[in-house]
Amino acid sequence: MYFGSDNQTGASPQVLDMLTVANNEYTHGYGDDRWTNQAIEALKTLFECDLEAYFVATGTAANSLALSCMVQPWDAILCHDSAHIILDESTAPELFTGGARMVPISNGEGKISPQHLKDYFQTIGTDYPHNVRATALSITQASESGLVYTPTEISALSAVAKDNGLSVHMDGARFSNAVASQQCTPAELSWKAGVDVLCLGATKCGALCAEVVIFFNKELAATFTHRRKRGGHLLSKGRVFGAQMVGWLQDDHWLDLAQYANTQATQLAKQIATFDRLQLVWPVESNELFVIMPKGLAVHLQDAGAEFYDWYVTTLPPNILIDEDEMFARLVTSFVTQDSQCEAFCELIHDYFAAQ
Repeated sequence: MYFGSDNQTGASPQVLDMLTVANNEYTHGYGDDRWTNQAIEALKTLFECDLEAYFVATGTAANSLALSCMVQPWDAILCHDSAHIILDESTAPELFTGGARMVPISNGEGKISPQHLKDYFQTIGTDYPHNVRATALSITQASESGLVYTPTEISALSAVAKDNGLSVHMDGARFSNAVASQQCTPAELSWKAGVDVLCLGATKCGALCAEVVIFFNKELAATFTHRRKRGGHLLSKGRVFGAQMVGWLQDDHWLDLAQYANTQATQLAKQIATFDRLQLVWPVESNELFVIMPKGLAVHLQDAGAEFYDWYVTTLPPNILIDEDEMFARLVTSFVTQDSQCEAFCELIHDYFAAQ
């Protein structure tokens, strides 16, 4: 019953097989190999456009390096209140950008809306250089609340951002889950909706460590190679990234993995919704569930071997309060989550309430 995080799984067999094949070859280093080149060409085909793509080992590095190309040290990056870049990446974005400020604007809602952006620009000071100037908007797909931005929503956000001189960054750690949920094309969910830079993550969905920074606005990529090298993310054995990405994308394997994880989350949510004393905080639109449950139940589940995270109470919507004897938890399904795990989890919940 492993619902801690989708980064706790290993790699899919298809990705591992491709990595094994690449391992048995001699190649040039630092990404100058056929695997990396093949992966980049596959990404161009997938997104239906020319692009610049660079591989790094972690999502934090991907986001931080990407943003460093989009802002100056004295600028601001607008983001969700619980965005990974502001809540879970320590001060890495500030370090790599040279000091750019993260500014939360979502006011406790599950996603950033165009009105949030408009409100920000209506109230912010513009006495430069005394006031901070926002030059980038960062959105997470799927969001930290497990919600998915539709192409229409992204287009609306991008329009307001561009009207105010901002470029648009997308943290796509779970971009695959979002595409599978929306059943639209990757292009429609990214550059066609106004995204300038996408950090596409495979690590949470079937790879060991494979993150790629994709510049749809190629002008923003001008300094990335130097920043990646300086940041220690230019691997000598670049095929490690390229081979994983080739295996991940081949025959829409990445979408199959994501769709399976999403389906498991939807099924688990339906079962959890049958218990009166459990509350699903957000609609389940990807592979994450956010649940308010009695603390006693949480202990009961964890003692029986279930893994899930106690989540940030500060990320709850303003209209939802929890009692002292309740816990706010996050559960995440993955491409290896089994029906039996979900069933066992819900049987434990049933047994706990039956004993009350």
